[in-house]
Amino acid sequence: MAQNHHKDKPDVLPPDHGSQPPEEGLVLARHIYPGQLPILPFQQRPLFPKMTVPIHLDDPAIVKMVMDTAQSSARFLGAVLARESVPLAEDARVTGAHLHDVGVIAEIVQVSQLPPPQGIGVILNVLDRFRITGIVQEKPYIVAKVEHVIESEMVDNPELKAYSIAVIKTIKELIQLNPLHKEELNLFMSRSNLHEPGRLADFSAALTTASGPELQEILATLSIRDRLRKALVLLKKEIDVSKIQAQIGKQIEEKVTKQQRDYFLREQLKAIKKELGLAKEGKEAEVEKFMERLAKLKLTEEARRRVDEELDKIKLLEPASPEYHVSHTYLDWLTSLPWGVLTQDRLDLVKAERVLSRDHFGLDDVKDRILEFLAVGIMKGRMTGSILCFVGPPGVGKTSIGQSIARSMGRQFYRFSVGGIRDEAEIKGHRRTYIGALPGKFIQTMKLSQSANPVIMLDEIDKIGASYQGDPASALLEVLDPEQNRDFLDHYLDVRFDLSNVFFVCTANQTDTIPRPLLDRMEVITLSGYILEEKLQIAKRYLVPKQMKEHGIAGGRLSISPPAMRAIIDGYAREPGVRSLDKCIRKIMRKSVKRMVKDPRLVVKVDAKDVKGYLGNPPFAEETLYAQPRIGVMTGLAWTSMGGATLHIEAAAVAADKSGYKQTGQLGAVMVESSEIAYTHVRAMLNRDAKAREFFEKRFIHLHVPAGATPKDGPSAGITMAAALYSLVKNKAPRKGLAMTGELSLTGRVMPIGGLKEKTIAAKRAKVKTLIFPADNRHDWDDLPAHIRRGVQAHFVRTFDEVVRLTFA
Repeated sequence: MAQNHHKDKPDVLPPDHGSQPPEEGLVLARHIYPGQLPILPFQQRPLFPKMTVPIHLDDPAIVKMVMDTAQSSARFLGAVLARESVPLAEDARVTGAHLHDVGVIAEIVQVSQLPPPQGIGVILNVLDRFRITGIVQEKPYIVAKVEHVIESEMVDNPELKAYSIAVIKTIKELIQLNPLHKEELNLFMSRSNLHEPGRLADFSAALTTASGPELQEILATLSIRDRLRKALVLLKKEIDVSKIQAQIGKQIEEKVTKQQRDYFLREQLKAIKKELGLAKEGKEAEVEKFMERLAKLKLTEEARRRVDEELDKIKLLEPASPEYHVSHTYLDWLTSLPWGVLTQDRLDLVKAERVLSRDHFGLDDVKDRILEFLAVGIMKGRMTGSILCFVGPPGVGKTSIGQSIARSMGRQFYRFSVGGIRDEAEIKGHRRTYIGALPGKFIQTMKLSQSANPVIMLDEIDKIGASYQGDPASALLEVLDPEQNRDFLDHYLDVRFDLSNVFFVCTANQTDTIPRPLLDRMEVITLSGYILEEKLQIAKRYLVPKQMKEHGIAGGRLSISPPAMRAIIDGYAREPGVRSLDKCIRKIMRKSVKRMVKDPRLVVKVDAKDVKGYLGNPPFAEETLYAQPRIGVMTGLAWTSMGGATLHIEAAAVAADKSGYKQTGQLGAVMVESSEIAYTHVRAMLNRDAKAREFFEKRFIHLHVPAGATPKDGPSAGITMAAALYSLVKNKAPRKGLAMTGELSLTGRVMPIGGLKEKTIAAKRAKVKTLIFPADNRHDWDDLPAHIRRGVQAHFVRTFDEVVRLTFA
């Protein structure tokens, strides 16, 4: 028995320079394997024995090594896979430490010089394996000491034969899935047979798309049985990948086939319709669509001429032309606008008043102005445009009343905010020369509302901006001018459009930031906010039912008593609007719903004593007067962004060598001036009184306005400060339950103030019964609703002497 015929491990030749493969017969000189080889490193995949491989090289050091080797008598080099840890930087070089131990010896068959800087093309005939035993040199290229591994033929080994048959069967299965490998298999089968299982294992591994480390493991496996088993595993993985690829390819092919089929069917359907006269070409259909739109519109003469010009142009242009799309979009805008299309106005004053009263409580002056406008329209038989501007703090209903106006008139409503707009083109549109040009907001609104007389609300007009791109506020001058907006010219349309029938409603929190020319074009209506009684009615009629519906609470399961609602408004929601009140009601609803879910039969009743448990500690303290009037302390009235408030102004004196005066309480510049005017006037007024004169000369007087952390400013506390100083000097306490407000001049005149309504409400909240106002504010008092004036006695004064008589009588 020939023992070497059944072994599955190859012969290993020592690293002798003259070693040669154990072949019978003559040995050619070129087949003598050297003990040292120049190494050609590979990065992706290793090479396998008994294969011819073309490669491309461009590294100068490697190219030189290959050229030198090709010109030598022994044209051998070593091909070894570098490990994955090799650095990938361009200037990094592979060293001996980066190489795997097992590589292959290859003979250079042909070298082709490529045009610079492409390097060279080399054809290698790969022969056998070798194992690196040491590194001889690293630069300029690697030279390694090797021992060669020569495989013997394996015959009459049933196990290896079975493995070989399984490998070939698997390769055939792979070829059915991937026909690209068919030529390689035919070439291999013509040159080898089952008596070369090692070569079969190498070939099958090379067929796969396995990673470099996996293929290197095959190359480094010297046991043919183990090599066949590992190659079989790689083939099975490759079959699985090929099946997935085939499935993906099939899905894509089916999708593409369906799309092609649908395309052909659509084209056939289009041709059939064209033959039967059922459909027109795309361009003809578009022109017909525009003509149908124009038949329903009443274009101006200018617009008609422009439309005819564009229609003639679009008939001559090809649909693929860029100019065609520009003209098509322009015509689409022109024919989509409501030229001469007006909504039928509801000329019913009673019904309009009913709608306004149903949607809003209070705001009588606003409702009267709207009803006056409707009455004029009824008298004329038609309504023209108008421009209103609602000015007031947040949450008083400025935006919602615009919707009520549209409903009461039966018109379309469109709202957009101009707050923060910094580009003039937002108002007047872009010129058509720009890519992506569009008309301005007003023309877009006309298209959306499909009516030439909608109600358009311009929200936050006091927050409109300006930049290098233009001044939008100036662009609005044309829109909001009744004499100009009948010929409004948008840059995109370049055709005049009539906006004179539009009802414009603007909203703002203040008029200070609105440009004066723009403000002059609008009729300003001030919404000062709601008083406690009005908030009570709003909560009862609107807010509570709305929140009960939104929280899914059935009627009767939750109720908020009037005292509880008063406590909420006074302690948690003092701002002029009702947003904070709505949030408080929402919070109570949420907490109540949580309890109801736990106890389905629970009925919640919220009283004043329960409010703190739902909403926490109130942010606003209760405003009260001193139990007894005090010398040097006067109660004043102030206006704040949250409404009105009471101020207790205090004056005190300290003995000193000379007179002095200071004021504290974070007072603004205007308020400091008012306090100094008050000090000078009182001192001048009492100059004839020797006792008072001595008081001033030997006292340092300090005036303080609590609370010290709150900034304050304004002239309306002048008479209050003067009265506090007068009380201190004359050592007299003021009348009980009295408060005042008014600006004081240096000669003692009492000048008018603003915010009388809010200040009166604050006084009533603090249970003040007597108020002193400037005489010039009497008309403001007369305009107040009766329920605000009820229970308050107002005195109107022109001089500080009258203030003294009323305060210290």
